[in-house]
Amino acid sequence: MSTKDFTANVISSSKVVPDGNFKDSKASGIWDINEALDLIKGGNWPNVANVNPAAFVDGLFQTHLYDGTSGNLSIDNDINLSGSGGLVWFKDRNYGNNHRLYDTARGVRKYLDSSANAAEATNSGSGNSNGISAFNSNGFTIGNDGYINDSSSRYVSWTFRKQPKFFDVVTYAGNGTSGREITHNLGTTVGAIFVKSLNNTRKWSVFHRGMDASNPSHYKLHLDQTDARADEQHIWNDTEPTSSVFTVGSDGEVNANGENYVAYLFAHNDDDGGFGEPGDQDIIKCGTYDTDGNGDATVNLGFEPQFVFVKCSTAASNWYLLDTMRGMSNDNPVENARLYADTSGAESSTGGTSGIVPTSTGFFHDGYIAASQTFIYMAIRRGSMQTPTAASDVFAIDTFGSTGDSKTPGWRSGFPVDMAIYRITSGNNDGKIASRLTAPKYLRTNSTAAESTDNDFTFDYNNGWYNYTGTIATYVSYMWARARGYFDVVATKAVSTNNGDVNHSLGVKPEMAWYKRRDGADEWYVATAINGYLVLDKSNAANGTASGSWLDAVGGAIGGNDATATTINSGYKFVGNATYDMIIYLFATVANVSKVGSFTQSGATNVACGFTGNTPSLVILKRTDASGDWYLLRDIVAGNDKSFYFNTNALEITNADIVDPYSGGFATTSSLTDGDYIFYAIAAIS
Repeated sequence: MSTKDFTANVISSSKVVPDGNFKDSKASGIWDINEALDLIKGGNWPNVANVNPAAFVDGLFQTHLYDGTSGNLSIDNDINLSGSGGLVWFKDRNYGNNHRLYDTARGVRKYLDSSANAAEATNSGSGNSNGISAFNSNGFTIGNDGYINDSSSRYVSWTFRKQPKFFDVVTYAGNGTSGREITHNLGTTVGAIFVKSLNNTRKWSVFHRGMDASNPSHYKLHLDQTDARADEQHIWNDTEPTSSVFTVGSDGEVNANGENYVAYLFAHNDDDGGFGEPGDQDIIKCGTYDTDGNGDATVNLGFEPQFVFVKCSTAASNWYLLDTMRGMSNDNPVENARLYADTSGAESSTGGTSGIVPTSTGFFHDGYIAASQTFIYMAIRRGSMQTPTAASDVFAIDTFGSTGDSKTPGWRSGFPVDMAIYRITSGNNDGKIASRLTAPKYLRTNSTAAESTDNDFTFDYNNGWYNYTGTIATYVSYMWARARGYFDVVATKAVSTNNGDVNHSLGVKPEMAWYKRRDGADEWYVATAINGYLVLDKSNAANGTASGSWLDAVGGAIGGNDATATTINSGYKFVGNATYDMIIYLFATVANVSKVGSFTQSGATNVACGFTGNTPSLVILKRTDASGDWYLLRDIVAGNDKSFYFNTNALEITNADIVDPYSGGFATTSSLTDGDYIFYAIAAIS
């Protein structure tokens, strides 16, 4: 890593490397996101040990799901609360318990409830017995408070770390004087403000920049109420917030003399966020949209959200809290798992009147009640904005051999899973593939059939997927996490405009893409850099292209001009109907993590993957110049391997030696038929 000048805050004329190898560095070398990028370009996976987490949404916001223990519990979500400060918002998912909001400005054990106007309360008990007992450098520690840690419940926590251009927490003493200015550190456009009196029973006052097109500060909402916006001069003093201050009036909700207050401020990025690996990405937006006569609306954020907080501002409605960890998906959005900030009710996934569908560039509001109304929202970008440097961070293989329960995933990964394939190992069985964006639906890799539903296909775990309460010792699951430059999932409609292009979040041009129609029967089409296309559910050779058809588009989707770092052809010209629901899986090469390539088999062949001296954990092979099965191989040794065929439901193969270890890649044996092949390999995992 070379030294560099810090253009954001020049403190000397000499080149200075930040303290602590980029770990929360301060002087000497006050720095910003560009300094983190200097290290990233050297190929290091960003974490709290080697890069400023403030550059990435993963270090600033986390939705963490956990099971209550009724004892002391440390939650590790990789967010530095003790050093940087922030807010942790809890909700019991199973029961109608109140929300709990703790922040570092007020200290441990002091909480508020978003669904009530109650004053601040303090957890009783000594030691670690109640509430948040510690804000840590990698999360927080909680005691046995039944609202956030009862052994009979599952919980969600949303953690917001303080950071300019993202979030801030401010406390202040009221003085009853209109026009009072309160200093904050967002340093950018204020998107939303939540203010609560700590001393008295008063409503939560909400400012949102989308409350009105011209004068949003003239209006207020209440976080603990469903009411529509109201014109109220004495809350925000009819004064718009700036990048450094917000203004309050004389109303007791925000500024009574002798009362203390807390304010939570959320930024709005508008092509000025400066986050992510390129250093030019937005991660939070606070905006507004209008629904049409059907209650529908399409919102363009410029990124795919992981968290959406939405409220109708022109009519009474709940404050919806939705996230992709709990099931904000592309499947049946009206049944997305919902919690409401203004009620204590348990999580619900039925009977809703609207839903949010995440897209590659924003979200779709699918609502059939709230027609012709105006909504406000806060949306936070999906994580994994970094290029991985270790396969174990983004890929896992696990066998399912223990008794599961509703709190423990059937297959463990060590990270939130975005796509999974599983097969039975002891008999003939279809290969099944599912993703977080389409759960609980799944497809079969060896079938043209439309999606099926299995309610056990759940992804609401931080460390795996699948909810199964029995004992099955004969399954294996392959699990992927989405990450920049490595792997992405796009759930979309086939489109007929803009040459059929859809947006993706891979951040690089994909090298392999799997396409499948979800809502009807159709083949699994596979695009690579070779001419023509392959079919995952068939053993056929690569098909030639036909000029002007979708065959040409998918055949050239990788090697031609139909794929970029942000778009890929959806296959519309082939399926011929823009109403079809599609799933597209995108793969790419990452140094020492994954490799997409091709080779010619001639007897035994050494295939270089560029991995550092380790045997791959996974190899997928397909002959392209003639018919040949799709191999999925694992447990690669100098002898018989374990393998399946994607295109059949045949029993796992354990008596054939197809590939052997080879330094930096794999070696095919003479058992593999001579010919031309494409392959996909993932490096060794610990």
